[in-house]
Amino acid sequence: MTTLRALLAAGLVVTSFGIAVAKLPPAPPMDDKAKAAAEEKKAKDASAAEAAKAQQARAEDRVAARYIADQRAKGKVVTPQMAPALTTADAAPAAKAVPASAAKSAAPMAAPARK
Repeated sequence: MTTLRALLAAGLVVTSFGIAVAKLPPAPPMDDKAKAAAEEKKAKDASAAEAAKAQQARAEDRVAARYIADQRAKGKVVTPQMAPALTTADAAPAAKAVPASAAKSAAPMAAPARK
């Protein structure tokens, strides 16, 4: 009986929410001032994202350098396999152009197909 009451209450909430949303007027079109503000915000967000990305890369480099130094202090040889940083424009062509040697070396690592 309580399950039925809960379902009826949930249905009432969903219905009333749907009716309330249906009555809202459409958003007014943006004027030139609002468009300029939106573009400015977009540019500001992009520059903040780039700054955060650069800060993340510096932090990763510091951690890697510290790890390598610790391993060398222990007497272990560490060879970092760091790939060059790619921009988003460079990433798409690089993903498509896989060298034949890389494709051959990746093939043995693939899981065998099950029948």
